[in-house]
Amino acid sequence: MSEHTTQVIAALNNAPGFENVTAQDCTITRLGGLTNIVHRVDMRDHSVIVRIPGTGTEKYIDRAVEIVNSQAAHAAGVSPEVLWADAASGIMISRTIPDIVTMTPALFASRAGAPARAGAALAKLHTSGETFEFQFDVFAMIDDYLLILGTKDVILPDGYHEIVAAAAPVKEALAANPAPLAPCHCDPLCENFLDDGERMWIVDWEYSGMNDPLWDVGDLSVEAELTPAQDMELMRAYFGGDPSAAQHGRVVIYKAMCDLLWTLWGLIQFADGNTVEDFWAYATGRFDRCKALMNDPQFEAHVAAVRKG
Repeated sequence: MSEHTTQVIAALNNAPGFENVTAQDCTITRLGGLTNIVHRVDMRDHSVIVRIPGTGTEKYIDRAVEIVNSQAAHAAGVSPEVLWADAASGIMISRTIPDIVTMTPALFASRAGAPARAGAALAKLHTSGETFEFQFDVFAMIDDYLLILGTKDVILPDGYHEIVAAAAPVKEALAANPAPLAPCHCDPLCENFLDDGERMWIVDWEYSGMNDPLWDVGDLSVEAELTPAQDMELMRAYFGGDPSAAQHGRVVIYKAMCDLLWTLWGLIQFADGNTVEDFWAYATGRFDRCKALMNDPQFEAHVAAVRKG
């Protein structure tokens, strides 16, 4: 039985129809999650996911926004139904999707067609016509995370501010040809993609908002550690054909920018004492990858293609 059994059952009892469920009525299984406590609860006639937020996440996640966006993602046909959620506590209960595999970089490499299915799911979300609360602005979020870190006893990796300064031309290129905003996941970790072999489902909308849709494509490529061939599979499924130079460049730019942003997020987790992962190694690893991409001779050409449009 899970060490969080009492907490999970108390959370589940809030949901309509589950008020009288006890630990004896179900099987509770701990699932993954970097910042939250997530369990699948299997009962005789139902299976649900109970998500209890991690300590300190209320400082940088708006749970009311998350609830609205989770419901819109379900309406878009890419995410499971939310059965009950509470903005004050951050608890969320949603339906379990049967017969799925939680994706990892290794599974993106080994499951035939996985990058294409992910690209199709993202395209379905981005073209759904749904509207999300909140506007995701990577450069504003970098500034916000720096302010949060300024209140904590943690240092930034060597050279971080130099890379932030070097990102200024990237920001200018994106501003020269702004993309129409679309409902975006904004945090497409592999583990947020669930594959049944025919379609991908997407979960966990904590960081979601209206955004340049190619952020999701670039960020997923990084998270899934896609090879160039898998990258092209992802983009062809997403665009319905070969990407243009500007589209490809935008995806590459966002690969670098997502590593820049999540470096800071990792440092916040490290400063908050989150021990689920070695967040110092996570942050410095992402930063090193960002530097390598931005120093690649082809990076400037991608920025130029985006600026040209």
